Amino acid sequence: MTTASQLMRIENDAYTEARPRSKRLQAEAERYLPGGSSRATQYFGPFPFFMDRAEGHYVYDVDGHRYLDFMLNATTFIAGHANPDVVRAVQEQSERGLSFGAPASAQIRLAKELCERVPSLDRVRFTNSGTEGTLNAIRLARAYTGRHKFAKFEGGYHGNHEYVSVSVSPPMDLLGPGDPPAVPEWPGQPPSVAEDVVVLPYNDLEGAERILRRRGDELACVIMEPVCSSFGYVPGTRAFLTGVRELTRELGIVLVFDEVQSFRISRGGAQEYLGVVPDITTFGKIVGGGLPVGAWGGRADLMALYDPATGPVVSHAGTFNANPMTMVAGEATLRQLTPEAYDRMNTLGGQLREKLRAVFGEIDVDAQVTGIGSLFAIHFAHEEIRDYRSMMRGDQEMKDLLFVGLLNEGVMLTSKCAGALCTLTSEADVDALVDAVRRVGQRIR
Repeated sequence: MTTASQLMRIENDAYTEARPRSKRLQAEAERYLPGGSSRATQYFGPFPFFMDRAEGHYVYDVDGHRYLDFMLNATTFIAGHANPDVVRAVQEQSERGLSFGAPASAQIRLAKELCERVPSLDRVRFTNSGTEGTLNAIRLARAYTGRHKFAKFEGGYHGNHEYVSVSVSPPMDLLGPGDPPAVPEWPGQPPSVAEDVVVLPYNDLEGAERILRRRGDELACVIMEPVCSSFGYVPGTRAFLTGVRELTRELGIVLVFDEVQSFRISRGGAQEYLGVVPDITTFGKIVGGGLPVGAWGGRADLMALYDPATGPVVSHAGTFNANPMTMVAGEATLRQLTPEAYDRMNTLGGQLREKLRAVFGEIDVDAQVTGIGSLFAIHFAHEEIRDYRSMMRGDQEMKDLLFVGLLNEGVMLTSKCAGALCTLTSEADVDALVDAVRRVGQRIR
């Protein structure tokens, strides 16, 4: 019987043989960049392929391979790569200037669009990454409440700043049977980081309530993804999200929804789709149309703490905040995201998840398919995936196999075997992914 390691070697050998130019570029990159990269998720073994160009639903590598792209740069390209409207807007703006030392009107239009779409937004402020968005949302909650501790959920990813880098990917042997511990993500983090972050169990209202009632008077905010990206776009149940909303309101804790990825599932994001409105929302990805972006916004009384006209309680600077290139790219993207576009993507997303489940049943492989709207993920597990721990109890080696196997079939997902649809996705594209999964599944079964 062929072992998983032998199967991985076969897939890796096929991948390596077909990509000599990428292999050479990786070796060169490693001379100047640690690991050959500036972004953790861009590295995977045996080496990442290097991009040449992207167009529509496809990306092309330097060795001439074309991939049907469901990774979409971590869900960003909801209108497809090199979208003509976005390209035109960026080209026109580039002729007028890339960025300025004074405001440009494009930020008004994009801010207005977001405030009109998202239930929680009275005011919004722009920055340059989702990481900066969540950092500033937590800073705002601390300034508003006068408390410095906050709570997050086990397995939740909220960017790369210090205080959210707790219990993002903790090893299972450190978790134990009780309340989730605060596990630092890397050596050398100050002890205060683990001391000031309270970790909650996801999709477990009883467990979260017990901790929040015990620690609530210490907490500035609870930050959470209503659809948790790091363990497969698993949505919080309506009862869970509603319960957390009611608890935070009762205890005087600011509720922050990280919608950097889930904003794509409806016109008003997951909060509109699931019917739960937070106090603050953070954004990234699709809001910038493919250029660097982050944002956060919420109630007028909260956002007033940034108002320079009245003497800000919290100062926020940044050379490229609300730069016009990003603003016009975001505006051109959101303009295309009509209710009909969301309905179509979400319908196809539902069909894809059902077809993937049918394939795994057909080839007799234990697998779970999670997701919501236009988001999906594949897990090799017996049990329903509801939180970080149930995801981790699955077979992670099989995910690695499927990921490389799909690249060999000309299909790109994230390295965790998750993905997203875009406005260009067709039924034929869905079937192409399903057929590729079937072929790889039969090889690794």
